[in-house]
Amino acid sequence: MFTCQPLKKNSNATKTEILHIKTLSNKLLTQQKTSSDQPAVTMHGSEHLYQWLDSEQISLAFTTYQTNRLFLVGRKENGHLAVNERLFDKPMGLYASDESLYMATRYQIWQLENRLAKDERYQGCDRLYVPGQSYTTGDLNIHDVVVDKKHQVLFINTDFSCLATLQTGFSFVPVWKPPFISKLVAEDRCHLNGLAMQEGEPAYVTACSATDEAAGWRNHRTSGGIVMHIPSNEIIATGLSMPHSPRWYQGRLWLLNSGTGELGYLDKEKFVPVTFCPGFVRGLAFWKNYALVGLSKLRSKAFSDLPLETRLAEKNMSAQCALGIIDLNTGNQIHALHIEGVVEELFDVVVLPSVRQPRALGFQDDDIERLISFPGSGGMITTKPTVNRPGLSRATQVAGLPRAPQMESSEDLAIKYQKICNLTPENLLPYETMTNPSLRSRWQTRPQRGELFGVSASIDGQMIGLAIAECWQENEQTHIELLSSYVVPAYRHQPIEKKLHQHLQRAVDHVTTNKNT
Repeated sequence: MFTCQPLKKNSNATKTEILHIKTLSNKLLTQQKTSSDQPAVTMHGSEHLYQWLDSEQISLAFTTYQTNRLFLVGRKENGHLAVNERLFDKPMGLYASDESLYMATRYQIWQLENRLAKDERYQGCDRLYVPGQSYTTGDLNIHDVVVDKKHQVLFINTDFSCLATLQTGFSFVPVWKPPFISKLVAEDRCHLNGLAMQEGEPAYVTACSATDEAAGWRNHRTSGGIVMHIPSNEIIATGLSMPHSPRWYQGRLWLLNSGTGELGYLDKEKFVPVTFCPGFVRGLAFWKNYALVGLSKLRSKAFSDLPLETRLAEKNMSAQCALGIIDLNTGNQIHALHIEGVVEELFDVVVLPSVRQPRALGFQDDDIERLISFPGSGGMITTKPTVNRPGLSRATQVAGLPRAPQMESSEDLAIKYQKICNLTPENLLPYETMTNPSLRSRWQTRPQRGELFGVSASIDGQMIGLAIAECWQENEQTHIELLSSYVVPAYRHQPIEKKLHQHLQRAVDHVTTNKNT
């Protein structure tokens, strides 16, 4: 159950509005299996969430750095919600601008650009966000990221306690810092985290304290939070508990008082709570007269000993991980997306107007290699060969993806050997990087004489070895020649090549024996 409570103004009493998350029409949005055969992520939409998204003609996107995920939530034609999930390395701040998503990750800022033309569809989606550009900043612990009216990327550099931008030749360029910060050092002195824009310019920031020593904010989590006005360099609100996600909307500065679980706004220097939510609130977006609020469970040590814990205990409630949709007129939650499984914390959320079913390309499937567009292409085209193109082991780090846990030895990995059928010089071309000596060069001078046989070695679906042989008849005798044999260097200390040859020999013997009989 997810409960959101509107708070009456000028009254100590609270009106309770309880909303049960039902799964009648949106039973299971996404469910992935882990090695223990348990669902990794399960999402349940409230009963009329689909209808609300459909009537408003919007989709949603949100990040969770806790499990390195970007989620895109839209609508299928069959009345069910559509969830697209992609892995990035510590995704945090998220910003939607025109046809692009900007996303802060561990050491990069990514721009994911929509590659679909107007009215173009790809496998049902009407937005296809592709990682188009990235800027390497180093690990700055970037929180909120935005694009200003000059199309300049701005971001909260939390480790260095400043507002920053990008510039060629540097990891970042400081734009502004609180006057109480005496030096730009990677010490996360005040936990500067949120940025509010006003008329396309940076206007307000939130921080967990006004301290000027390394990680000093950690001793001021319960009531040391502040809001600052950038143009005047003044602190305009104090006494907050880990405030996040300031947003200027409808003539007010809204923010999340995360340590108390409240959505509210500033009335001069006073924080006016509008809604209490059972979770650490972080990530705020608006659409018309609604607020979309991210809720997280209290798992991190940074979330302990907060007023929120006491309030939940008094109400006999547990912290939830969810997206809540709040009516700003009443403070009532009208819809929610409840998240269970490995995802326990959310960071940022954005609204995607006029989008029905968004999707993003990631680095772990072939789409990012195969989907191509260019002026005059008539839309997305797929360049897919007849056999799967090889790739390196997933043990190799891929830029933009979370670092895989280190294993003591690659012997711990399960190696699968598989026969490859119906080979020709043409459909072997995608395997060229896995041939030694080069088969492409061979075919230029020596034509194919007989049947080609292949055996691959793979780990978790990624090819790490390949052996190719040719079998032909000449002078009433059967001839067999090993044409190519290759193993990815990282695995050459294992007897993979020997096993490839053994499997290849058995494959050839099996076919030739059957032909002779």
